Amino acid sequence: MPEVRITIGGRQFEVACQEGEESYLHSAAKMLDDEAQVLSDQVGRMPEARMLLMAGLLLADKTASVEDKISEVRAELAEREAELAGLRNATVEPERIEVPVVPQQVTETLAELAAQAEALAAAVEEKAG
Repeated sequence: MPEVRITIGGRQFEVACQEGEESYLHSAAKMLDDEAQVLSDQVGRMPEARMLLMAGLLLADKTASVEDKISEVRAELAEREAELAGLRNATVEPERIEVPVVPQQVTETLAELAAQAEALAAAVEEKAG
């Protein structure tokens, strides 16, 4: 099990970790050290235990904030996925357009009128001609 030396708040610590997790431990220690540095800049020197406690609480607060944001984003994503699923499953009815149909009786009457008009036109031509 590897031993890793980390620095938090200007103090060095030897910490054991699992093989291959050294980079994660260094990243976590850097985050904690950054918070400890903020505390040191604001408050000055404080006991090691209190510094680690306060830095841990600051990180926990940030983590809680990020988790809240993740929950909000997941809820919004679930809404969008439900909306998308609804749109995918929706059947779109084509717009119905009704075209008027001329009744057969009107068509026949118009044909008769046309025939009578042609007969009258022929009669007028005959008398004129």
